[in-house]
Amino acid sequence: MTTSDSTLLTPDKDWWRGAVIYQIYPRSFQDTNGDGIGDLKGITERLAHVASLGADAIWISPFFTSPMKDFGYDVSDYLDVDPIFGELADFDALIAEAHRLDIRVMIDLVLSHTSDKHPWFVESRSRRTNPKADWYVWADSRPDGTPPNNWLSIFGGSAWQWDPTRLQYYMHNFLTSQPDLNLHNPEVQDALLSVARFWLERGVDGFRLDTINFYFHDKELRDNPSLPPERRNAQTAPAVNPYNYQEHLYDKNQPENLEFLKRFRALMEEFPAIAAVGEVGDSQRGLEIAGEYTSGGDKMHMCYAFEFLAPDPLTPAFVAETQHALEKAAPEGWVCWAFSNHDVMRHVSRWGFGVTDHEAHAKLLASLLMSLRGSVCIYQGEELALPEAELAYEDLQDPYGIQFWPDFKGRDGCRTPMVWSAGEPSGGFSQARPWLPVPAAHLERAVDVQEGDEASVLSHYRRFLAFRKEHVALVKGDIEFLSAEGAILSFMRSHGNEKVFCAFNMSPVPRLADLPSGTLEVLEGHGFGSLMHEENIELPAWSGFFARFV
Repeated sequence: MTTSDSTLLTPDKDWWRGAVIYQIYPRSFQDTNGDGIGDLKGITERLAHVASLGADAIWISPFFTSPMKDFGYDVSDYLDVDPIFGELADFDALIAEAHRLDIRVMIDLVLSHTSDKHPWFVESRSRRTNPKADWYVWADSRPDGTPPNNWLSIFGGSAWQWDPTRLQYYMHNFLTSQPDLNLHNPEVQDALLSVARFWLERGVDGFRLDTINFYFHDKELRDNPSLPPERRNAQTAPAVNPYNYQEHLYDKNQPENLEFLKRFRALMEEFPAIAAVGEVGDSQRGLEIAGEYTSGGDKMHMCYAFEFLAPDPLTPAFVAETQHALEKAAPEGWVCWAFSNHDVMRHVSRWGFGVTDHEAHAKLLASLLMSLRGSVCIYQGEELALPEAELAYEDLQDPYGIQFWPDFKGRDGCRTPMVWSAGEPSGGFSQARPWLPVPAAHLERAVDVQEGDEASVLSHYRRFLAFRKEHVALVKGDIEFLSAEGAILSFMRSHGNEKVFCAFNMSPVPRLADLPSGTLEVLEGHGFGSLMHEENIELPAWSGFFARFV
């Protein structure tokens, strides 16, 4: 096995705290072999773009061997690269180039479930008595043949699938082709930790752990209680999905997970400067669980929160309430915020209904995201202000969208290929027909169109990332909210001797914002044209203001 050289990276065990992580969806980043699907060589080829942004790390969505029923989130071999993405040597080359560019590499581990084509499951389902019979969640039917309880799948329908060979049901929180692993079995835990060790020895700098709160189920298989309508929300599943009708007390979020996360952290501590961010998907207790999983310094370094990925309108009050709720639920924890990812509508569309100045709106949202207390995930194309793609039903690939069309159109609209060159086929993504179509509206926002234009959204992202790195208070500091009423959001970020005042006008008309008491020095370089007066700031529409206490 080849272990990639990490010596080029600046040694920093705390690098993840306040890091900006650029998420790459490999199918849609860059195709180099002409099959219309992105690959690892394509990521390596385009890493200079990530470096030009100033991102600290990349998170690569799954590239492991898979039948691709859920586009890589159904793994059939954790220890190899799927041929459509390349081979292990390509991954080693990617790591080496990323490290040369001072970019850390985090990979997406899916440990709650596998593909039904994984050899572990093939053996497990073969009979009730075999070495891996208990590696997945199997249960007898009720006397009338119905599933053992009322648990539901996020992708629709029961979370149980009948298997005629074992004459039992197996649990699947997602597709029927994604059976859940039984982490109550210590052998399963050991096997998964061995997977993590394999990639750590290969040189990765950390992990994004998919659906981290789904690892364990209630051993007694108790029914979930119903959830009153007034407590329902669409944070983790679309409103049309009956999954939202239950309070998920027993199918996930189990206390046994804490001990496994400690084991996972202990493994990471054997290697220098490794970090993990756990995705917590829960609509009622998400921040509370994030607090549990990041407490004590012996589990996750940070958790990936869903609050700003939900369809709720982004208002000053909502931002402040969310951060306050986090502080209450996770006083010693750390969170990783994102506005967009591969599972939700792109945020410039989700929050942009009725907005006329899309450029200014996108710049404001970027600056706000990178000013909040926490680490940050940027999703590919976000730096171009790509809107959600409108696709025809016949172009859909996502089983989730096909299941709930047209009320929920699935995740394909945020997964269309990255656009590099407006004048090239498929925006420079591929010379072949891409796996998802490239919208004309995206070509107008290609990298080469925005490159060199100081007024572009791309230039703003680069400028603001550089500005943020100059002020440690914005990266690692505490946060104190001063105003969250109406359209004005203002807060203080402080770290050591540095205190930075941040104010945002989250509206389409100019506003005045109050200044805090004290002597302020206006900070330049963030890209907004606000004016400071004696007692207030004149904020243009969709703009921000930054000043340092002196």
